[in-house]
Amino acid sequence: MKALRKKVYIAAGYNTTYMGSGRKEFNPKKPMRGFEEYLKETAEGTSSQLESSSFDEGFLGSFMPGRFLKQANLPGFLPFMVPSLKGKPCTGIEGACGTGSRTIGAGIRSILSDMADTAFVAGFEMQNTMKAVYGADVLAGASYYNKERKAGYAHFFPGIFAERAGAYYERYGYDDTRRAMAKWYEQSILNARKNPKAQEYHNTIEDLLSLGMMPPDPKKFVPYLNATDCSKVSDGASSLALLSEEGLQQCGVKKEYAAEVVAVAEVQGDITQDPEDLTVLSTTEIAVQRALEQAGLTKEDIGVLEIHDCFSITAILALEAIGFAETGRGGHFILDGNTAVAGSVPTNLSGGLGGFGHPTGATGVRQMVDLLHQLTGRAENQVKLRSPYGMMVNMGGNDKTLSCIIVRSLVV
Repeated sequence: MKALRKKVYIAAGYNTTYMGSGRKEFNPKKPMRGFEEYLKETAEGTSSQLESSSFDEGFLGSFMPGRFLKQANLPGFLPFMVPSLKGKPCTGIEGACGTGSRTIGAGIRSILSDMADTAFVAGFEMQNTMKAVYGADVLAGASYYNKERKAGYAHFFPGIFAERAGAYYERYGYDDTRRAMAKWYEQSILNARKNPKAQEYHNTIEDLLSLGMMPPDPKKFVPYLNATDCSKVSDGASSLALLSEEGLQQCGVKKEYAAEVVAVAEVQGDITQDPEDLTVLSTTEIAVQRALEQAGLTKEDIGVLEIHDCFSITAILALEAIGFAETGRGGHFILDGNTAVAGSVPTNLSGGLGGFGHPTGATGVRQMVDLLHQLTGRAENQVKLRSPYGMMVNMGGNDKTLSCIIVRSLVV
């Protein structure tokens, strides 16, 4: 892939609290915040970090607002979020759970095309508008619904990734894999406890590892996975600014508060086709390799990582797809402490999807916001970086809609 033709920067990232079960203030029996409040909060949070928020273009991502909220025509909410966007080009974007990164990608292309010097990007989802089992049917639209839904589990995507977990157990062994998945859950919650906006921030369970080791019970849930292996139902919004060199000056952003985009790889799999190998995320592999090639980097250059751990088995498979572990050794990579705060490649310091939360359309944007905070030294769970490069991998569906974005700190 060719290198980017000009410099593109990310700045002014903002996450709302990701709301759902686990938060002390969450009570589904009482009226909850409307989506408009989340949109306004995140937009004001981004705009408040800029001397000028007069954006040239706006992008808003959400996966299933038409079903969760009965709301479409998302571009119309961008001028509500950022008044300067009234009369400007605005775009709504959908790519299943990979919506957020695709929204960022659209904004990056606008900057690269010289159509804009400043772009506002946001993603959101409101999934607590219905019970989880009904929401599972909505989220099944991230797969090939007409082919897969009827034969799928009631909790559809847990069932999809349970099949991957079962195949992995059979090929590489249950005991070590189960321990690694439990370790991943523990790491996710410990990281989330350091961020007041994380959905699992209030989690006080002492023995997280034992909880993660609970045997899966297919009579109550799905085979091969337990509840700790799964990201939760979440509401939330995240946003950021994309800027050219001129945009940095227009918005009054100092480079030490921004990160430079050095690679963007967006890859699509065929949603109508089953995975060739349940133990491999082949589309993820392609996206990561293309991003590294574009940036002129190797995986060893990555100092901090945000991966799409919608399920704990996905974390193992993603680490293998990126190349940090050989096939079948992803669990050992986790158990050896490589992904921990003091590990060789600190991963999902935010808590990830399992700890911070997973409002589907917002997740990719949130991943980038947390990378930005790490790379500018302003993260809640800040680590000392051994490298100036951060990578995020955001996945839609069953390894179908993939984006890998690499950014560089300007202060490390």
